Amino acid sequence: MADIHIHRDHTLGLTRARKVAWKWAEHVEQKFEMECTVLEGETSDTVQFKRSGVSGTMIVTADHFQVDAKLGLLLGAFAGQIQGEVSKQLDEALAKEQAKAAKKV
Repeated sequence: MADIHIHRDHTLGLTRARKVAWKWAEHVEQKFEMECTVLEGETSDTVQFKRSGVSGTMIVTADHFQVDAKLGLLLGAFAGQIQGEVSKQLDEALAKEQAKAAKKV
């Protein structure tokens, strides 16, 4: 099995970060047939995701995202590509939301 770890700092605050996380969860549910569950907390949320060969979490706080996933044997061979794609999607979503936040200031 292979593990994926992605950490991204941001300045969005929890409310805007939640929007990014929920959009990401909707995207992976549709595109990759993931099953996602969002557990809301006072200072952070946890998005749990899973499907055959993949399970993990995205921790969302006011100042960072932390994605940790375990890949099964078949997908483990593609860990680098999968990590790159998840990083790219998260970076794009963060940039888009940060641009929106900057316009409102």
